[in-house]
Amino acid sequence: MKNLILFLALFGLVAQSCTKEKTDYEVEKDNDIIENETFKEATVINNGAYTIHIESLHGMFYKGYNEIRLTVKKGTVVQPVSSFTFLPIRTEASTKTSSCPHQYDMTYQAQGNYFIGYSVFTEETDATGSWDLYLSFTVDGQLHTSKKRITVEKQSNRNRSMTTFIGKDEVQYYIALIAPQRPKVGENPLVAGIYKYSPSVSPTSGEFPDPAQYNYNPVADYTLRLDPRMPEPSMGNHSSPNNKDLVQGKDGLYYGVVNYTMTGNWTLNFILQNQHGKILKGTEVPTDFTPGVAGKKSDLYLDVLF
Repeated sequence: MKNLILFLALFGLVAQSCTKEKTDYEVEKDNDIIENETFKEATVINNGAYTIHIESLHGMFYKGYNEIRLTVKKGTVVQPVSSFTFLPIRTEASTKTSSCPHQYDMTYQAQGNYFIGYSVFTEETDATGSWDLYLSFTVDGQLHTSKKRITVEKQSNRNRSMTTFIGKDEVQYYIALIAPQRPKVGENPLVAGIYKYSPSVSPTSGEFPDPAQYNYNPVADYTLRLDPRMPEPSMGNHSSPNNKDLVQGKDGLYYGVVNYTMTGNWTLNFILQNQHGKILKGTEVPTDFTPGVAGKKSDLYLDVLF
């Protein structure tokens, strides 16, 4: 009986604290979360008689996952482009260059008469480095190339964050959250992109940038094990039922389910396993109920807020 009374008292304190903090979370999430559902023009590139129109959600480029659409026009007429390549390059203040996970050969969408792909920008534009897009397209058998400096903004929506790390196999990996942009209380489809960097074994072509030197590919048939928890001391390492690990879909992205039982700060604790079940990164987290103590996190995690 004493133990029951103690538990109920602790639960009451947690619930009271949660109610207080929930109001603060509502204010913060409303200020931070922009739900991007409409593609808008992010930039236009002039190339002789042609203009390249690049669209993204909300008309901006953000650190993390960006879905991108491209069209080529002559005047106001969309041109019959037979191929389109897309290569983002970041140049550091030291002049060192790098890229990020991206779709080099863009995919044509006949229904909308545009090309579509993605870029996972790993850094925002700041004093330490800048981003340029190197594009090429073919019209009537003639190849055209373009370059454009862009601005990559800070990702303010913590439900669209990303992380990068070296796995136990010494490979550089990237995990980027894609959905939900604005979670709800209850079960939410959780979508992420998982990529790896594959250094070229061939010497550079001598031309900059050489696409072969910037190989980033979605990983195949991996599993991203999921354990969501509320890490705040007031929440006592609270978790939720009915979560599902992320597995790869036909489009190459990874799909699972996260069940948020209330609004607030959540940590998505992950364990990444390859197609053979080997753990590449991530650790189990304690399941103890620990009111007043911050919950421990996996060594692979992303914090979210809604």
